[in-house]
Amino acid sequence: MLRPLQTMFDPADYPDLLIGLNGPDDAAVYRLDSDRALIVTTDFFTPIVDDPYDYGAIAAANSLSDVYAMGGQPILALNIAAFPPDLPVEMMSTILRGSAEEVKKAGAVLAGGHTIQDKEPKFGLVVIGMAHPDRIMTKGGAKPGDALVLSKPLGTGVITTALKRQEASAEHVRVAVAVMSTLNQRASDLAVAHGVRGATDVTGYGFLGHAIEMAEGARVRFTFHWGKIPFLPGAPEYAHKWMFPGGAFNNKSFYGPRIDFDPALSEEQQMLLFDPQTSGGLLLAVPPTRLEALLAQANQDQPTLWHIGQVSQGQGIEVKS
Repeated sequence: MLRPLQTMFDPADYPDLLIGLNGPDDAAVYRLDSDRALIVTTDFFTPIVDDPYDYGAIAAANSLSDVYAMGGQPILALNIAAFPPDLPVEMMSTILRGSAEEVKKAGAVLAGGHTIQDKEPKFGLVVIGMAHPDRIMTKGGAKPGDALVLSKPLGTGVITTALKRQEASAEHVRVAVAVMSTLNQRASDLAVAHGVRGATDVTGYGFLGHAIEMAEGARVRFTFHWGKIPFLPGAPEYAHKWMFPGGAFNNKSFYGPRIDFDPALSEEQQMLLFDPQTSGGLLLAVPPTRLEALLAQANQDQPTLWHIGQVSQGQGIEVKS
Protein backbone atom coordinates (compact mmCIF):
# COMPACT_ATOMS: atom_id res chain seq x y z
CA MET A 1 0.00 0.00 0.00
CA LEU A 2 2.83 2.41 0.85
CA ARG A 3 5.23 1.36 -1.91
CA PRO A 4 4.41 4.40 -4.11
CA LEU A 5 5.32 6.61 -1.13
CA GLN A 6 8.61 4.91 -0.21
CA THR A 7 10.70 7.85 -1.35
CA MET A 8 8.61 10.23 0.77
CA PHE A 9 9.01 8.45 4.12
CA ASP A 10 12.57 7.29 4.87
CA PRO A 11 12.57 4.86 7.84
CA ALA A 12 15.81 6.46 9.06
CA ASP A 13 13.89 9.69 9.66
CA TYR A 14 11.42 7.92 11.97
CA PRO A 15 13.50 5.82 14.38
CA ASP A 16 10.60 5.30 16.78
CA LEU A 17 8.40 3.79 14.05
CA LEU A 18 9.50 0.23 14.73
CA ILE A 19 7.18 -1.40 12.18
CA GLY A 20 5.36 0.19 9.28
CA LEU A 21 7.75 1.23 6.51
CA ASN A 22 10.37 -1.50 6.06
CA GLY A 23 8.07 -4.38 5.14
CA PRO A 24 4.51 -5.72 5.36
CA ASP A 25 3.16 -6.63 8.77
CA ASP A 26 -0.17 -6.82 10.58
CA ALA A 27 -0.04 -3.36 12.19
CA ALA A 28 2.13 -0.30 12.63
CA VAL A 29 4.17 -0.08 15.84
CA TYR A 30 5.41 3.21 17.31
CA ARG A 31 7.76 3.27 20.32
CA LEU A 32 6.77 5.70 23.07
CA ASP A 33 9.65 4.88 25.42
CA SER A 34 11.79 1.93 26.47
CA ASP A 35 8.82 0.08 28.01
CA ARG A 36 5.85 1.05 25.83
CA ALA A 37 4.95 0.85 22.15
CA LEU A 38 1.69 1.75 20.44
CA ILE A 39 0.17 -0.72 17.96
CA VAL A 40 -2.20 0.84 15.41
CA THR A 41 -4.34 -0.97 12.84
CA THR A 42 -7.62 -0.78 10.92
CA ASP A 43 -9.85 -3.18 9.01
CA PHE A 44 -13.42 -3.34 7.68
CA PHE A 45 -15.45 -5.41 5.23
CA THR A 46 -18.90 -6.10 3.81
CA PRO A 47 -21.28 -8.55 5.56
CA ILE A 48 -20.35 -12.23 5.38
CA VAL A 49 -23.19 -13.50 7.60
CA ASP A 50 -26.90 -12.70 7.78
CA ASP A 51 -27.25 -11.82 11.46
CA PRO A 52 -26.33 -8.14 12.13
CA TYR A 53 -25.08 -8.83 15.68
CA ASP A 54 -22.77 -11.58 14.42
CA TYR A 55 -21.54 -9.29 11.63
CA GLY A 56 -20.56 -6.61 14.15
CA ALA A 57 -18.91 -9.08 16.50
CA ILE A 58 -16.92 -10.78 13.73
CA ALA A 59 -15.80 -7.44 12.28
CA ALA A 60 -14.58 -6.35 15.71
CA ALA A 61 -12.77 -9.63 16.44
CA ASN A 62 -11.13 -9.42 13.03
CA SER A 63 -9.89 -5.87 13.63
CA LEU A 64 -8.67 -6.64 17.15
CA SER A 65 -6.76 -9.65 15.82
CA ASP A 66 -4.04 -7.54 14.22
CA VAL A 67 -3.08 -6.20 17.64
CA TYR A 68 -2.96 -9.73 19.05
CA ALA A 69 -0.84 -10.85 16.08
CA MET A 70 1.76 -8.27 17.14
CA GLY A 71 1.75 -9.47 20.74
CA GLY A 72 -0.16 -6.47 22.10
CA GLN A 73 -3.24 -5.71 24.17
CA PRO A 74 -6.02 -3.54 22.66
CA ILE A 75 -6.79 -0.40 24.65
CA LEU A 76 -8.95 1.77 22.36
CA ALA A 77 -11.16 1.30 19.29
CA LEU A 78 -13.12 3.50 16.88
CA ASN A 79 -15.95 2.39 14.59
CA ILE A 80 -15.66 2.71 10.81
CA ALA A 81 -19.12 2.37 9.26
CA ALA A 82 -20.64 2.82 5.81
CA PHE A 83 -24.39 2.11 5.86
CA PRO A 84 -27.10 2.48 3.21
CA PRO A 85 -29.53 5.29 4.07
CA ASP A 86 -32.46 2.84 3.98
CA LEU A 87 -30.86 0.34 6.37
CA PRO A 88 -33.18 0.02 9.41
CA VAL A 89 -31.91 1.83 12.47
CA GLU A 90 -32.43 -1.29 14.58
CA MET A 91 -30.12 -3.24 12.29
CA MET A 92 -27.39 -0.58 12.46
CA SER A 93 -27.60 -0.42 16.24
CA THR A 94 -27.40 -4.22 16.45
CA ILE A 95 -24.23 -4.26 14.34
CA LEU A 96 -22.71 -1.61 16.61
CA ARG A 97 -23.76 -3.50 19.74
CA GLY A 98 -22.14 -6.71 18.50
CA SER A 99 -18.93 -4.81 17.90
CA ALA A 100 -19.03 -2.97 21.22
CA GLU A 101 -19.53 -6.13 23.25
CA GLU A 102 -16.58 -7.77 21.51
CA VAL A 103 -14.36 -4.75 22.25
CA LYS A 104 -15.45 -4.89 25.88
CA LYS A 105 -14.49 -8.59 26.06
CA ALA A 106 -11.03 -7.55 24.88
CA GLY A 107 -10.70 -5.13 27.80
CA ALA A 108 -10.61 -2.11 25.50
CA VAL A 109 -12.95 0.87 25.18
CA LEU A 110 -14.97 1.89 22.13
CA ALA A 111 -14.76 5.69 21.87
CA GLY A 112 -16.79 6.79 18.83
CA GLY A 113 -15.82 6.60 15.19
CA HIS A 114 -17.04 7.77 11.80
CA THR A 115 -20.04 6.86 9.62
CA ILE A 116 -20.85 7.62 5.98
CA GLN A 117 -23.61 6.54 3.59
CA ASP A 118 -22.87 3.86 1.01
CA LYS A 119 -24.89 1.49 -1.17
CA GLU A 120 -23.49 -1.63 0.50
CA PRO A 121 -22.86 -1.98 4.26
CA LYS A 122 -19.24 -1.90 5.35
CA PHE A 123 -18.08 -2.05 8.93
CA GLY A 124 -14.92 -2.44 11.00
CA LEU A 125 -12.67 -0.75 13.52
CA VAL A 126 -9.56 1.29 14.06
CA VAL A 127 -7.78 -0.35 16.99
CA ILE A 128 -4.95 0.94 19.15
CA GLY A 129 -3.02 -1.44 21.38
CA MET A 130 -0.02 -1.43 23.67
CA ALA A 131 2.97 -3.74 23.99
CA HIS A 132 6.52 -3.84 25.27
CA PRO A 133 8.91 -2.91 22.42
CA ASP A 134 11.11 -5.93 23.15
CA ARG A 135 8.24 -8.42 23.00
CA ILE A 136 6.63 -7.47 19.68
CA MET A 137 5.78 -10.40 17.40
CA THR A 138 6.34 -9.85 13.66
CA LYS A 139 5.95 -11.70 10.38
CA GLY A 140 9.74 -11.88 10.07
CA GLY A 141 10.42 -13.38 13.49
CA ALA A 142 10.49 -17.11 12.65
CA LYS A 143 13.79 -19.00 13.06
CA PRO A 144 14.97 -22.41 11.78
CA GLY A 145 13.93 -25.07 14.25
CA ASP A 146 10.74 -23.29 15.33
CA ALA A 147 7.48 -25.21 15.43
CA LEU A 148 4.51 -23.84 13.46
CA VAL A 149 1.30 -23.61 15.47
CA LEU A 150 -2.21 -22.47 14.47
CA SER A 151 -4.86 -21.14 16.87
CA LYS A 152 -8.08 -21.57 14.83
CA PRO A 153 -9.35 -24.08 12.26
CA LEU A 154 -9.62 -23.03 8.61
CA GLY A 155 -12.62 -22.91 6.28
CA THR A 156 -14.58 -19.72 6.90
CA GLY A 157 -14.41 -18.69 3.24
CA VAL A 158 -16.07 -21.79 1.80
CA ILE A 159 -18.65 -21.90 4.59
CA THR A 160 -19.73 -18.26 4.18
CA THR A 161 -19.81 -18.75 0.41
CA ALA A 162 -22.09 -21.76 0.91
CA LEU A 163 -24.23 -19.57 3.17
CA LYS A 164 -24.57 -16.95 0.42
CA ARG A 165 -25.66 -19.71 -1.96
CA GLN A 166 -28.15 -20.96 0.64
CA GLU A 167 -26.46 -24.36 0.76
CA ALA A 168 -24.77 -24.22 4.19
CA SER A 169 -26.16 -26.16 7.13
CA ALA A 170 -27.24 -24.10 10.14
CA GLU A 171 -24.87 -26.02 12.41
CA HIS A 172 -21.86 -25.42 10.18
CA VAL A 173 -22.66 -21.70 10.10
CA ARG A 174 -23.16 -21.61 13.87
CA VAL A 175 -19.74 -23.15 14.53
CA ALA A 176 -18.04 -20.90 11.98
CA VAL A 177 -19.60 -17.77 13.51
CA ALA A 178 -18.49 -18.87 16.97
CA VAL A 179 -14.92 -19.34 15.76
CA MET A 180 -14.82 -16.06 13.83
CA SER A 181 -16.12 -14.11 16.82
CA THR A 182 -13.60 -15.71 19.20
CA LEU A 183 -10.78 -13.35 20.13
CA ASN A 184 -7.16 -14.36 19.54
CA GLN A 185 -6.35 -12.89 22.96
CA ARG A 186 -5.48 -16.10 24.79
CA ALA A 187 -3.28 -17.43 21.99
CA SER A 188 -1.44 -14.10 21.83
CA ASP A 189 -0.93 -13.92 25.60
CA LEU A 190 0.46 -17.46 25.69
CA ALA A 191 2.70 -16.83 22.70
CA VAL A 192 4.25 -13.72 24.25
CA ALA A 193 4.70 -15.48 27.59
CA HIS A 194 6.55 -18.35 25.88
CA GLY A 195 8.92 -16.14 23.90
CA VAL A 196 7.30 -16.32 20.46
CA ARG A 197 8.59 -13.60 18.12
CA GLY A 198 7.22 -14.78 14.77
CA ALA A 199 3.47 -14.51 14.14
CA THR A 200 0.68 -13.34 11.86
CA ASP A 201 -3.08 -13.70 11.74
CA VAL A 202 -4.68 -15.66 8.90
CA THR A 203 -7.19 -13.55 6.99
CA GLY A 204 -7.89 -12.52 3.38
CA TYR A 205 -4.75 -13.89 1.73
CA GLY A 206 -5.64 -17.37 2.95
CA PHE A 207 -3.52 -19.66 5.11
CA LEU A 208 -0.73 -20.07 2.58
CA GLY A 209 -0.69 -16.41 1.55
CA HIS A 210 -0.02 -15.27 5.10
CA ALA A 211 2.38 -18.16 5.69
CA ILE A 212 4.48 -17.21 2.67
CA GLU A 213 4.70 -13.62 3.97
CA MET A 214 6.10 -14.99 7.22
CA ALA A 215 8.53 -17.36 5.51
CA GLU A 216 9.81 -14.72 3.12
CA GLY A 217 9.99 -12.09 5.85
CA ALA A 218 12.19 -14.37 7.96
CA ARG A 219 14.09 -15.86 4.96
CA VAL A 220 13.28 -19.41 6.00
CA ARG A 221 11.31 -22.41 4.72
CA PHE A 222 8.00 -23.58 6.17
CA THR A 223 6.86 -27.21 6.00
CA PHE A 224 3.23 -28.04 6.80
CA HIS A 225 1.56 -31.43 7.26
CA TRP A 226 -1.92 -31.55 5.73
CA GLY A 227 -3.19 -34.17 8.16
CA LYS A 228 -2.38 -31.93 11.14
CA ILE A 229 -4.14 -28.79 9.85
CA PRO A 230 -7.56 -28.30 11.49
CA PHE A 231 -10.64 -27.44 9.42
CA LEU A 232 -14.09 -26.27 10.45
CA PRO A 233 -16.94 -28.81 10.23
CA GLY A 234 -18.35 -28.67 6.70
CA ALA A 235 -15.36 -26.99 5.08
CA PRO A 236 -14.07 -30.09 3.23
CA GLU A 237 -17.65 -30.87 2.13
CA TYR A 238 -18.15 -27.40 0.60
CA ALA A 239 -14.68 -27.54 -0.92
CA HIS A 240 -15.65 -30.80 -2.62
CA LYS A 241 -18.64 -28.91 -4.09
CA TRP A 242 -16.19 -26.22 -5.23
CA MET A 243 -17.81 -23.40 -3.22
CA PHE A 244 -14.72 -21.26 -3.02
CA PRO A 245 -15.00 -17.46 -2.98
CA GLY A 246 -13.31 -15.54 -5.79
CA GLY A 247 -10.49 -14.48 -3.48
CA ALA A 248 -9.33 -18.10 -3.17
CA PHE A 249 -8.50 -18.22 -6.88
CA ASN A 250 -6.72 -14.86 -6.69
CA ASN A 251 -4.67 -16.14 -3.76
CA LYS A 252 -3.74 -19.32 -5.61
CA SER A 253 -2.75 -17.39 -8.73
CA PHE A 254 -0.49 -15.04 -6.78
CA TYR A 255 1.01 -17.32 -4.11
CA GLY A 256 0.67 -20.74 -5.77
CA PRO A 257 3.96 -20.69 -7.71
CA ARG A 258 5.85 -20.38 -4.40
CA ILE A 259 4.24 -23.48 -2.83
CA ASP A 260 5.50 -27.06 -3.21
CA PHE A 261 2.54 -29.41 -2.80
CA ASP A 262 2.72 -33.15 -2.23
CA PRO A 263 1.33 -34.70 -5.46
CA ALA A 264 -0.99 -36.81 -3.29
CA LEU A 265 -2.98 -33.72 -2.32
CA SER A 266 -6.04 -33.08 -4.48
CA GLU A 267 -6.78 -29.74 -6.07
CA GLU A 268 -9.63 -29.06 -3.64
CA GLN A 269 -7.33 -29.81 -0.68
CA GLN A 270 -4.82 -27.34 -2.06
CA MET A 271 -7.53 -24.74 -2.65
CA LEU A 272 -8.66 -24.97 0.98
CA LEU A 273 -5.27 -23.58 1.98
CA PHE A 274 -5.83 -20.55 -0.29
CA ASP A 275 -9.37 -19.98 1.03
CA PRO A 276 -9.69 -16.38 2.33
CA GLN A 277 -10.35 -16.37 6.06
CA THR A 278 -12.26 -13.82 8.11
CA SER A 279 -11.11 -13.35 11.71
CA GLY A 280 -8.86 -16.39 11.39
CA GLY A 281 -6.37 -17.68 13.90
CA LEU A 282 -2.79 -16.79 14.69
CA LEU A 283 0.01 -18.64 12.93
CA LEU A 284 2.88 -18.80 15.42
CA ALA A 285 6.55 -19.78 15.07
CA VAL A 286 7.26 -21.28 18.50
CA PRO A 287 10.79 -21.88 19.84
CA PRO A 288 11.22 -25.68 20.04
CA THR A 289 12.16 -25.59 23.73
CA ARG A 290 8.83 -23.89 24.52
CA LEU A 291 6.47 -25.95 22.34
CA GLU A 292 5.49 -28.67 24.81
CA ALA A 293 4.79 -26.22 27.63
CA LEU A 294 2.86 -23.88 25.33
CA LEU A 295 0.60 -26.64 23.97
CA ALA A 296 0.02 -28.12 27.42
CA GLN A 297 -1.05 -24.77 28.80
CA ALA A 298 -3.21 -23.90 25.78
CA ASN A 299 -4.97 -27.24 25.44
CA GLN A 300 -5.99 -27.91 29.04
CA ASP A 301 -9.69 -28.11 28.16
CA GLN A 302 -9.79 -28.66 24.40
CA PRO A 303 -7.44 -28.14 21.44
CA THR A 304 -6.98 -24.41 21.02
CA LEU A 305 -3.55 -24.63 19.43
CA TRP A 306 -2.51 -27.11 16.75
CA HIS A 307 1.10 -28.04 15.93
CA ILE A 308 1.02 -28.22 12.12
CA GLY A 309 4.58 -27.84 10.84
CA GLN A 310 8.12 -26.66 11.29
CA VAL A 311 10.62 -24.02 10.17
CA SER A 312 13.90 -24.89 8.50
CA GLN A 313 16.65 -23.19 6.56
CA GLY A 314 15.83 -22.42 2.94
CA GLN A 315 12.95 -20.62 1.27
CA GLY A 316 9.35 -21.09 0.22
CA ILE A 317 6.67 -23.46 1.57
CA GLU A 318 6.20 -27.20 1.34
CA VAL A 319 2.88 -28.91 2.09
CA LYS A 320 3.13 -32.65 2.78
CA SER A 321 0.16 -35.03 2.78
